[in-house]
Amino acid sequence: MQFSEYQTQAISTLTSDHAYGDTTAELMAQVLGLVGESGEVAEKFKKIIRDKGGKLSHEDKAEIIKELGDILWYVNAVSHLLDSNIEEVATKNLEKVLSRKERGVTKGSGDNR
Repeated sequence: MQFSEYQTQAISTLTSDHAYGDTTAELMAQVLGLVGESGEVAEKFKKIIRDKGGKLSHEDKAEIIKELGDILWYVNAVSHLLDSNIEEVATKNLEKVLSRKERGVTKGSGDNR
């Protein structure tokens, strides 16, 4: 297959019927920030595995904790813009994971297992 053939076929699946509705630029900026910070945590772990044989130093842990703080900041911002708060987010999450534990479905995939 030539890349030009891939490009033509792949772009035919692109849809443009997205509507932003209530999703503001402010909210999207915070969501993208959350994704970016989460990526930074993943990147740090990738380098620990690749360069350090998976061994976490105190410095590594401190850097990851700083990034987790940034993630928490964005979770707070996104929940606020959705007229919620971290307490509600935490409560709903705990209900979800405890329900999965109770039903024996902590492993597997799918949001509504």
